[in-house]
Amino acid sequence: MTVSTSCTQKLPNYPPAYREYAYVTNGKSNSVSVLDMRNYNAVATIPVGSNPTGVAANSQKNEIYVVNTDSNSLSVIDAEQNKVVGTILLEHSPYFVDVSSDGTRAYVANANSNSVSIIDIASRRVLRNIPVGQSPGLARVSRDGKLVVAAERLGNSVSVIDAEKMQVRSSIAICQQPTDVEIVPDSGKAFVACSGSAQVAVIALRPPEEADSSQQKLPEMPPLKQRHSAEVPTQSRDFGPDRLLALLDVGATPVHLALKPDGGEIFVSNFGADTISEIATAADEVGGSYLIGAGPVRGVVSADNSTLYVSNFNSDAIAVYSIDDGKLVGTVHVGSRPDALALSPNQNFLFVADTAAGDVSVVRTAARQGAVLLTIIPVGRQPNAIAVKAFVLRKPPL
Repeated sequence: MTVSTSCTQKLPNYPPAYREYAYVTNGKSNSVSVLDMRNYNAVATIPVGSNPTGVAANSQKNEIYVVNTDSNSLSVIDAEQNKVVGTILLEHSPYFVDVSSDGTRAYVANANSNSVSIIDIASRRVLRNIPVGQSPGLARVSRDGKLVVAAERLGNSVSVIDAEKMQVRSSIAICQQPTDVEIVPDSGKAFVACSGSAQVAVIALRPPEEADSSQQKLPEMPPLKQRHSAEVPTQSRDFGPDRLLALLDVGATPVHLALKPDGGEIFVSNFGADTISEIATAADEVGGSYLIGAGPVRGVVSADNSTLYVSNFNSDAIAVYSIDDGKLVGTVHVGSRPDALALSPNQNFLFVADTAAGDVSVVRTAARQGAVLLTIIPVGRQPNAIAVKAFVLRKPPL
């Protein structure tokens, strides 16, 4: 299906060896669809393990990593060949994968093993499986690669892992059913969405060198700062140098956090309230909550920090929110049950995984009349995650 538009776009003169792909995990097809982001078509379908749920691209290597939840493994895809070149065995029910910015390590939370796997990418092996709290669904690595924060959904807690020492340095009780984590660019704070208590927890993260010295004698911490919240964990810190700073009330069922590239604000998708909440990361304050659409599940912010795109799962639409103006400026209808989002490297196109339709909608963000649906690309059953990789072939085509 293609939706025509009245405007045309002059494409850059890409070199022959340049590639720009979106990798889409198809949970019920046990495959990954590879989409050409410049020509808006599928170029490959790659068989992987059972029930792929998470995908990430390596910024330093032409590789993609896919978490296979039901086969307890991680598939390594060579982006130049678009085929699986390695499989790494993990513990039980892995979800989500995050890759360090230097491209040397991957981190996977294993929900049914209560552990986080640290993977050496060069050797394609697990360095260590670190025990954490109950049912971790996500492990997020900081930009400097020194810390990993695991959200423990059934433990109502987070674990902070020292990446170099490969051990938990703090365990912190927070709010109910934490599901998503964002770490600000300077690695000083983590924000955690708690879907069970309509809150976002703010965690203060100490630099590793300060944390090492504080382990000798833990100082008295100031009282927990509450922001419009009546519920506080009975124990704000189980052990370690990191601590709970604040609990911020947002809308019902916050399921996703979208951090601005400059780190100044976070946008919370409140699935049960049909709203987004805007959090100022420096002040730990909720600036406001705004109606955005039915069942918001994911958000992504443009590279220039000006626009937020939100997938509304229950209305089959994408909301376009102007951050500078503080208002909803457009709605684009897409396929059934939109979820994962990814912007193209040039920011002119938004790729949307339509989970119930088995396709990916391509939204043109730079159209004169505002964002419009450009085309829909069939993929596999239940597409649920997207990773983008732009690169130049090491061996250019003849």
